Amino acid sequence: MFGQLKKDIQAVFERDPAARSVTEVLLCYSGLHAIWMHRLANRLWKWGLPLTARWISQLARWLTGIEIHPAATIGNGLFIDHGMGVIIGETAELGDNVTLFQGVTLGGTGKEHGKRHPTLGNGVLVGAGAKILGSFTVGDNSLVGSNAVVLRPLPANSTAVGVPAEVVRVEGKRPEPLAHDMMPDPVHECMESLRKRIEVLEARVKELSEA
Repeated sequence: MFGQLKKDIQAVFERDPAARSVTEVLLCYSGLHAIWMHRLANRLWKWGLPLTARWISQLARWLTGIEIHPAATIGNGLFIDHGMGVIIGETAELGDNVTLFQGVTLGGTGKEHGKRHPTLGNGVLVGAGAKILGSFTVGDNSLVGSNAVVLRPLPANSTAVGVPAEVVRVEGKRPEPLAHDMMPDPVHECMESLRKRIEVLEARVKELSEA
């Protein structure tokens, strides 16, 4: 367990340039506090103490603004940056070295029972405000753009943006982690394509009118 906690601290230093010292991370990072409280709640859940586990998860929500159901499965090295408004549902599963920004929801789409929340592979990054809804898998090392709404599986090493989210690429390769400015905008690309087409048609109309 202590090895797992050490990996959680290492994740902060690896992915947040603002982290200056272990003391600062231990005292000031609400995402880390929420993860550690979840790890305790998760153990209590597995030991058959669901009410106590839920009470701890609610306490964590009150203290950090991050809601993680005690039954959720979380791997090593999860990093929740800022974290306010993050929600992780009961049957969600997160692999190792996942990164979540504020306002992320890993939720379901209805009142069905059983597995109803997403599974995130290793190294997945989910941008601020994104929603991943449903029981499907987001493949390893995938990136979900800010405010995207993902409703279907994503292959490994993919980038998804938009509402609903579509898989896109940046110059045929995966963008660098945390490089939000490199995320493509499919709506903008579509509008730009239409603008260029209109310019061509207007030029053609002008040629015909002058003939």
